[in-house]
Amino acid sequence: MALRDKLHVMIVDDMSTSRGLIVQAVEELGIMHNDYCRDGADAFRTLSARPVHLVISDYNMPNMNGLELLKSLRSYAPTQKIAFILVTGTPTQEILNTGRALGMNNFIKKPFTTAQMRTCIESVVGRL
Repeated sequence: MALRDKLHVMIVDDMSTSRGLIVQAVEELGIMHNDYCRDGADAFRTLSARPVHLVISDYNMPNMNGLELLKSLRSYAPTQKIAFILVTGTPTQEILNTGRALGMNNFIKKPFTTAQMRTCIESVVGRL
């Protein structure tokens, strides 16, 4: 059984179009065990009850942005080892440095291709 068949992914993005593009890319890679949330606060509640292997989260969201979600995940024992990829249209050095300090595993810049998403995910979890 390939890794993609076992991998559970949570996609977090408040914009339905962006969220749909991430879901589409992940499904094109054969990852079918995925769920989504519309903001970081909802994602943290969901992940606290049912952790996944990988979170792919937008940076800019209301209520709790992607880095705040990452900080919350890393500070809670049941979720602290979840792999985390940040998605942003503006990967400033400040955002990336903060993400790395919080334990971000990788990031991807919008817009992205499915091939770029594959490379990003595989650098975190291994070959799909």
